[in-house]
Amino acid sequence: MTQLTQNLLALIILGIGFLLGYCIRRFLVKKRIGGIEQRYQERVSKAKTESKRILEEAKEKVEKASLKLRQDYDKKRQELLKTQQLLLKRENVLDEKISILEKKEGTVHQEAQELKEIEKTLENLKKEAQHRLEEISGFSKIQAKKELLAEIEQNSQKELLERTKKLERQGTESFEKRAKEILTQAIQKYALSQAQEVTTTSVPLSTEEIKGRIIGKEGRNIRAFEKLAGVELIVDETPETVVISGFNPIRREIAKLALEKLIQDGRIQPARIEEKMKEAKEEVSEKIKEAGKTAVYETGIIDLDPKLIELLGRLYFRTSYGQNVLLHSMEVALLAQNISDEIGADSKIAKKAGLLHDIGKAIDRQIQGSHVDIGIKILEKFGVEKEVISAMKSHHDEYPPESLEAIIVKVADQISGARPGARKDTLENYLKRLGELEEIAISFPEVEKAYAIQAGREIRVFVKPEKIDDLSAHNLAKEIARKIEEDLVYPGEIKVTLIRESRAVEFAR
Repeated sequence: MTQLTQNLLALIILGIGFLLGYCIRRFLVKKRIGGIEQRYQERVSKAKTESKRILEEAKEKVEKASLKLRQDYDKKRQELLKTQQLLLKRENVLDEKISILEKKEGTVHQEAQELKEIEKTLENLKKEAQHRLEEISGFSKIQAKKELLAEIEQNSQKELLERTKKLERQGTESFEKRAKEILTQAIQKYALSQAQEVTTTSVPLSTEEIKGRIIGKEGRNIRAFEKLAGVELIVDETPETVVISGFNPIRREIAKLALEKLIQDGRIQPARIEEKMKEAKEEVSEKIKEAGKTAVYETGIIDLDPKLIELLGRLYFRTSYGQNVLLHSMEVALLAQNISDEIGADSKIAKKAGLLHDIGKAIDRQIQGSHVDIGIKILEKFGVEKEVISAMKSHHDEYPPESLEAIIVKVADQISGARPGARKDTLENYLKRLGELEEIAISFPEVEKAYAIQAGREIRVFVKPEKIDDLSAHNLAKEIARKIEEDLVYPGEIKVTLIRESRAVEFAR
């Protein structure tokens, strides 16, 4: 057993030597990987040479020790064989062999001590080599490890950042392409004609003689008609045609229907004009209801309050930058539905919000505030879903979008309004100026009605006869003209025509 132990120790020492050499070479290779070799190539080269010298010395010592151990091992083996033969042959010499073995045990113990000293020497050599490497490189083991890891981390971060930017760029291009496809498909699926009579309506006549009856004796019929309808009748410019001029399309429609009824009846006089005007107003009211019903039917929205549908129908007689507001609202509703279907949003909410997004314009001339705020109040009054109100109130950026449907409605509104031919800015400015002109005149308490005519070059003001006399009427006309000069910017001049008319009515029974 003692001889085998010696042999094993010899093999262990040999393995430690090779392992030490392998570990040192691995350590140097790792040092070179981190990029430290570029800055300290000369120092590392010296360290490598020094380590090779140390390794060669260590190897030489290990080889000498191994050779001695092998020689001792062979010698001991031969002696053991001889001992075994002697034991087999001579049992009587057992005591002598035991004595020999005890002596050999002492020898092995001494050799073990020597091996321990050699192992200690090798460990010291390893520490010394590491210390010299640290001195040469200027880094401790921990510092070198940190430096290596930091450089690897920096390189990895740079690669990750470049890769992230590339993916973001590719993703943005892909999203933009997909968005364009969705918008193109939505526009192709729905296109609505936006033809609209903006400021004039023509009524054909069978003969020129009818114009005389329309004008009446000393112009009383035409004055009564224009006062009740709030429009201007142009009878002299076009043969066999009467042109109704006014910026309010509802007034023009009422005037057109009333004039057609008067022409068909043949009896044109102030009392008859009032009667036909009343009938025309009722018919226009029905048209408004029908327009609202048609809009909800074509868009497939059937859960609206009848009064809300009637308000929606009023948009048929309202324009925005020359674009019919009801047709625009229907277009926005269907565009929003198509876009929602493509990207997985709630198409019902988007479509309903698109149809109702401009509902405030139905009464914005009677109530102060933006049409968005007015629309919110209208929808809340009629119990429309909060999701729909949230989706419609952001289409002009007055409120931040709170949902995906809100963004879709805003996009659909921009598509409908921005496409070529949909809107005309100069027309809207013109209509706005006419509205402001009427508002200035109505702001005086003595005024009953005021209508802008002649494309805004004239305003006709009807005063309350019981509140003002003829002399004060002239002064009021001057005050209105002065206020227009101060508050409005307009080309040329504006004629202010103030009319004070008294009427006495009695019935013979």
